[in-house]
Amino acid sequence: MSDVNKTLQKWHASFRKGTDFDSWGQLVEAIDEYQILARQLQKEVQSTNSSDFTEDQKKTLGKIATCLEMRSGSLQCTQTTEEFKLEDLKKLESIIKNLLTFNKEFPFDVQPVPLRRILAPGEEENLELEEEDAAAVAGSTEAFPTRAPGTLLPRLPSEPGMTLLTIRIDKIGLKDAGQCIDPYMTVSVKDSNGVDFNPTQDTPVATKKEDIYIHFSMDVEIQKHLEKIPKGAAIFFEFKHYKPKKRFTSTKCFAFLEMDEIKPGPIVIELYKKPTDFRRKKLQLLTKKPLYLHLHQTLHKDS
Repeated sequence: MSDVNKTLQKWHASFRKGTDFDSWGQLVEAIDEYQILARQLQKEVQSTNSSDFTEDQKKTLGKIATCLEMRSGSLQCTQTTEEFKLEDLKKLESIIKNLLTFNKEFPFDVQPVPLRRILAPGEEENLELEEEDAAAVAGSTEAFPTRAPGTLLPRLPSEPGMTLLTIRIDKIGLKDAGQCIDPYMTVSVKDSNGVDFNPTQDTPVATKKEDIYIHFSMDVEIQKHLEKIPKGAAIFFEFKHYKPKKRFTSTKCFAFLEMDEIKPGPIVIELYKKPTDFRRKKLQLLTKKPLYLHLHQTLHKDS
């Protein structure tokens, strides 16, 4: 048996071991096996010295690694409703077993996992020590890389007798905060019919996550004097994050601040399930747990 076939046989055995653990309900063992195999595949993808696999085969290995990490993430976040299921993962068994002859379209629309540090031999057994793994586990502290700058606007010029509002988005509490990729907030002002009264603004990607919180620590300047906003309007905060499985950014939940809640100082507001209901007619709380959006309001009045 050639070295390549031995490698494929080893990967296939690891894949079967992980899915067996998964089907038996031994989730900790399944997660470990999935993560170990994902990193072995990624190591092969990153290798510049190996001529054992073609570029197309390496791309397929990278996509399998993505699916393994997605299944691992689903097992670590048991409350999610949009999980990568075991039966989906099992569809990849024949691909990893017969990689050398696989010439069909990959069954899932995913991309290879981003390049990461290549592991030294034996390092797979110390997954909990890796910085990369901390980003996938709720309860970790991880800074997000600098990404899109957002579309936040500067404060409007002051006018005599008129009031401007700065809202500092401090943090949001989510039970699966550690699973959110590239999270940011979209802020808008809508009247009771959902009509815009203000330019919509996107924050940059959040600065860090810690335990059940994603920290923003960003100021949003409301682009309308408060006296010009109708009393029935509200300021909406839509929490968005990237979904690698579907390759698009999705709204996870939303919150809103009504005009009679605008006052200087800190405030916490409830989170609601998507889709965003700008008319505020059919609201469903995201969770019964004490998790909120934390804000701080500053009023600026030119007398």
